[in-house]
Amino acid sequence: MTVIVDYGMGNLRSVAKAVEKCGESVVISDSPLRIEKAARLILPGVGAFGRAMENLRQLKLIEPLKEKIGEGTPFLGICLGLQLLFEWSEEGNVAGLGIIPGKVKKFPSLPGLKIPHMGWNNIKLTTGNSPLASKIFKEIPDNSYFYFVHSYYVAPAEETVISSATPYGIDFASSVICKNMFACQFHPEKSSKTGLKLIRNFLGLPVERETWL
Repeated sequence: MTVIVDYGMGNLRSVAKAVEKCGESVVISDSPLRIEKAARLILPGVGAFGRAMENLRQLKLIEPLKEKIGEGTPFLGICLGLQLLFEWSEEGNVAGLGIIPGKVKKFPSLPGLKIPHMGWNNIKLTTGNSPLASKIFKEIPDNSYFYFVHSYYVAPAEETVISSATPYGIDFASSVICKNMFACQFHPEKSSKTGLKLIRNFLGLPVERETWL
């Protein structure tokens, strides 16, 4: 069973509909027990970093999430669900889950650059020979377009985790791959056929970690 983590931060139903459209049954839940039993986890989110961390803390979801990720459960983070994986965010000067080394930064103020970054933009794949990347991006061409809505971006401490980059004043990391985790700044659930293909690729990952790492 694929579980979408409900921590009170936005676009749960649209993500669930996208998963269902790909032919997968899905549960939206804020239950630590349900998360512990999940075959796959999706952590979406829209909103403020600090409030998200507080909600996860109050719902007692932080440790179950970390444990499942540590066990090798296939994990998909979307938008805020990507940013929360990192150590710290400039948005409110708040600590994150600390699963991936690095920070979350605000876009710089540059002439002609509107913040938030909103709308369609392309991703440049930087995945090399990663086994997980080859599965996640299967049949998705380089420079494909996805839909973005965000004012902050992730800056990983190690560039090797970056699986795609996108130009917006700077070239920022628009997705990362780390062990059993794929997380993206863009919204695949809002990205038409290409987004659904990416979600379908994620859902196709074997739940046994050793078979795809």
